[in-house]
Amino acid sequence: MVEVSIAMDALSTLSDGLARIVDASGISVVRVEARRRRPASGTVWAPEGIIVTAHHVIEAEDDISVGLPDGRRVPATLVGRDRTTDVAVLRAEAGGLTPSTWAGPDGLRVGNLVVGLGRPGQTVRATLGIVSAVGANWRTPTGGQIDRYVQADITMWPGFSGGVFVDVQGKALGLATTGAMPGRAIAVPVSTLTRVVDTLLTYGRVRRAYLGVGAHSVRLPASLERQVGQDGGLLVVSVEPGSPAEQGGLLLGDVIVAAGGQPLRRLQDLVSLLSADRVGGTVPVRIVRGGRAQDLTVVAGERDA
Repeated sequence: MVEVSIAMDALSTLSDGLARIVDASGISVVRVEARRRRPASGTVWAPEGIIVTAHHVIEAEDDISVGLPDGRRVPATLVGRDRTTDVAVLRAEAGGLTPSTWAGPDGLRVGNLVVGLGRPGQTVRATLGIVSAVGANWRTPTGGQIDRYVQADITMWPGFSGGVFVDVQGKALGLATTGAMPGRAIAVPVSTLTRVVDTLLTYGRVRRAYLGVGAHSVRLPASLERQVGQDGGLLVVSVEPGSPAEQGGLLLGDVIVAAGGQPLRRLQDLVSLLSADRVGGTVPVRIVRGGRAQDLTVVAGERDA
């Protein structure tokens, strides 16, 4: 009986502690109404009404509203969005809000408990799980740079995207989303959020470089593989008129095998290469044309927002 009593006390302490975390952290989680279906969640970034949410839940760019923890529903405007990191910023017509207290992933280990918070309705909702993966920097399938990979074995109920994952200290580990890597619940860490949010608040967009080609992966014949030192590349299937690619001399049927000194085998390799710092800069491109390798130089443009 003593062992049972101790176990019950431990469970009671854990239960009460989790409830306190939800109470304390939930005041920074809001409801975001910007799509026809179930509302999503958002996180207070700054007291003057700056809200961070997931890009993929913002289907409308007008008639957006935010449901606050005190029950008020206030209008909001879209400041900007970045689909590659699945981050969007709203400005709600409200002040005196309570921002989340953020924690970096340092010290975070696989197996640590994590609480997911969302507010798809009037009240805050919670779900419990564990950290299932912690990794290094990575790029999303759409080319966004995430400064740390944090995945949680947690159920993301409808409307939870845009909320937060918090640790047992009640500190936010990152923006909760399934949009950056479909089918997986990840946290976009505060370092990434800070970079993206600051850029969106300043410019209303995140700059992305582009060349203006459509391409898909192909395997090179053995003779070309020996010539260029790799077994595949990107076959150019379209070139936008007036694009940097056209101006740089790329043609339909070219096979791009390298750009910026990096070998290219998948379209994702090219997308990842075209970061903001490439805009306006020269990108050396190595191609195979007519069975021979040759080098071109393309000046990267900026993709329209």
